[in-house]
Amino acid sequence: MFTGIVAAVGTIREAAPNGAGLRLVIDVGGLDMADVQLGDSIAVNGVCLTVIEFTPTSFTVDVSHETLSCTIGLDGRGEVNLEKALRLADRLGGHLVSGHVDGVGEVVQFAPVGDCVLLTIRASAKLARYIAPKGSITVNGVSLTVNKVVGDEFSINLIPHTLDVTALKRLAPGVKVNLEVDMLARYAERLLAYTDASDKD
Repeated sequence: MFTGIVAAVGTIREAAPNGAGLRLVIDVGGLDMADVQLGDSIAVNGVCLTVIEFTPTSFTVDVSHETLSCTIGLDGRGEVNLEKALRLADRLGGHLVSGHVDGVGEVVQFAPVGDCVLLTIRASAKLARYIAPKGSITVNGVSLTVNKVVGDEFSINLIPHTLDVTALKRLAPGVKVNLEVDMLARYAERLLAYTDASDKD
């Protein structure tokens, strides 16, 4: 489990074929590796991955074909947002994030507005129903608040701090991003569906 509060921006240094998937070596940037152990989970652009090797400045993970098929940004070199798994004593500064990407969205607008940036993303129809104004969404592993929803597009205001400490500043129209919707929305949908089914018995 994660919070969507990015700890560092790292870089995929190597992406080598590993069966049907990939083995990645990731430079950690400013991520503190002092307490990392083999088997720990680290979110990479919002994708929960397991550490199989590490040094003070890098870690290695395997990415399955299934994960590659439903995510973006793990199949080549480039900057990635990093977050270590949440500990029970940690502050929940963002929202509860599982690290299981629900789908891929596309940036349709990335426009400066004063010191901030207006980010608009198009989601698939099956994900758009879970996205609500003032609700939470995870974009490439970053916990963000939705400002506006119109059809299958939603808008977010990126403040200077978020731009400074994440790789979201590299976004541009046409770029694809990993999306994880608020898990509370999924649980609410499941509860309502289960209640409806039970009422018919």
